[in-house]
Amino acid sequence: MESAATYFSGFSPNDLWFLGEAALRTLWISFWAISIGSIFGIFLGLALSVSRLLAFTLGTVLDIFRSVPLIIQLVLFFNFAPIIGLRLNPFEAGLIVLTVYTSAYVANVARAGIEAVGIPMRRAARSLGMNYWQDLRYVVWPIGLRAVLPAWVGVALGVLKDSALVSILGYVELLKASQILMTRTQEAILVLSIAGAFYFALSYPISYYATRLEQRWSE
Repeated sequence: MESAATYFSGFSPNDLWFLGEAALRTLWISFWAISIGSIFGIFLGLALSVSRLLAFTLGTVLDIFRSVPLIIQLVLFFNFAPIIGLRLNPFEAGLIVLTVYTSAYVANVARAGIEAVGIPMRRAARSLGMNYWQDLRYVVWPIGLRAVLPAWVGVALGVLKDSALVSILGYVELLKASQILMTRTQEAILVLSIAGAFYFALSYPISYYATRLEQRWSE
């Protein structure tokens, strides 16, 4: 009598390698989303601090991206993009949405950093002959960065974890790879434990370096 077909297999070293590659894809999309989003967010924060009218109009748009769940933004954009002629793969669509999502949060962080520098200090910089950009570079940036670094780190870590939602578009990052392996191996606890360890390995260097940087500034 022939043996019954086996549909499930145990966790193997190849599966660990599969999760490692997925972790690198998570790091890749998160790195670009955080980097590009932070740059745009800084300029948006500057714009928010220029005038109350601009802060109201632009702030309202940014509030939409902060308020609507990221998973809804991903699905809507991925399905709407072909309608306007954009042929995007899951990575490209996920990166665009994550970048805009990051920018919306970093904009508020950047504005808080600018507002952390008192008006008298900025007036003193102008009285020394500094123009607007010199004031930002030599006065606002050094002081504001120290004030908002913890908030920016929180945003970066949040984006790194929220990148798991890009799996809904078919991008095989760490969470998607874990779901695939759980279906095949039926070892959910083992797979999720390893995935959690990878997430920790990706997140810890950011928080560790930020903590060391804060300690160096306080010395």
